Amino acid sequence: MLRMRLHRVGKNKQPSYRIVVIDGRKPRDSQYLEQVGFYNPRQDPPLVTFEEEKAVSWLQKGAKPSLAVEQMLKRLGVLEKVKKPA
Repeated sequence: MLRMRLHRVGKNKQPSYRIVVIDGRKPRDSQYLEQVGFYNPRQDPPLVTFEEEKAVSWLQKGAKPSLAVEQMLKRLGVLEKVKKPA
């Protein structure tokens, strides 16, 4: 199953994250299929960017977001653009 989740990058005690699409069975920092966004919690307010077309297309293909990524997608209004099957 494909998951949309955070991939940690950055130095020790200075995390930033890529939002990636990855096989759900792989470890957190293993190789991913595609990067769809970026999250930097160290800025005030935290910086969240998404490539909306990529994120929507992966969600339509069946990728499930992690809890943290799902909250970011809702806040930015990206989840509303995904057409859910009836």
